[in-house]
Amino acid sequence: MNNECSIIMSTFPDKDAAKIAAKMLVKQRLAACVQIFPIESVYLWRDEICESNEVVLFIKSHKELFNKISVKIKEMHPYEVPEIVQVPITDGLSEYLQWIRKCTI
Repeated sequence: MNNECSIIMSTFPDKDAAKIAAKMLVKQRLAACVQIFPIESVYLWRDEICESNEVVLFIKSHKELFNKISVKIKEMHPYEVPEIVQVPITDGLSEYLQWIRKCTI
């Protein structure tokens, strides 16, 4: 497994659904940490501008675990097309990145 760490982001409709997903990802060691933030979203869906309150997850993990994380999120997600995007961590405190690697499979 490559040692590239990443942050995977996914939005959920509410805090309860987000917490269930976060706990599952950490329990299965797909994520070292998941941060949960309330957000307001404005987006285009089916040619209409929509607004909603959502919750975004910042999932600290490995680049190589993205596909497994995507499958797990899609299995439990209520949205037709959930946001699941990965942002590589290009640099960071080496001890923190080592901790992410140690906590994930």
